Amino acid sequence: MSFDEEWSTARATAAANVSMRLNHVPADPGGGGTAGGDLELNQDHIGAIGSEAYKLHSRLQTDGKHAATATGEAAGALTKESFASGAALLKLNTTWESQVKTLVAACANISNGLNYSLKSHAREEQQLHADFTTSAIDKYLK
Repeated sequence: MSFDEEWSTARATAAANVSMRLNHVPADPGGGGTAGGDLELNQDHIGAIGSEAYKLHSRLQTDGKHAATATGEAAGALTKESFASGAALLKLNTTWESQVKTLVAACANISNGLNYSLKSHAREEQQLHADFTTSAIDKYLK
C-alpha cells in the first residue's frame, strides 16, 4: 500500500470517528440533563431556590447588622483613648456593612430573578400553547 493510500484511509477513519463522537449523546451525560437534550424547567426546584434566597436575604438584613452598634461604639471608645486599633475597627465595621449590603442585594436579585423567570416561563408556555392550538398545524394533526 502506498503512502497516499494509507494517508487517505487514516483520514477517512479519523473523520468517521469524529463524526460518531459529535453525533453521539452518551447514556449518562453527567450534566444532569435529559438524554433527549430538551431544556427542562422544574418549577418546584427553582421555586425552592428562590425561597431560600429570600430567607437568606431576610436573615442577612437583621443578623448581618446585629454587631454594628457595639462595634461602632467600641471603635469610638478606642479612638478616643488614642488607640490606632479604633480606626482599624471602624474601617472593619464599614467594610463589613458594605459586604452585608452587597450580599443582601445579591440574594434579592437571585430571588427576584428566579421568580421572574418562573412567571415569564409560564406566560411563554401559555402563549405557545395558544399559538399552537390555533395554528393551521393543529388542523393537520387532528
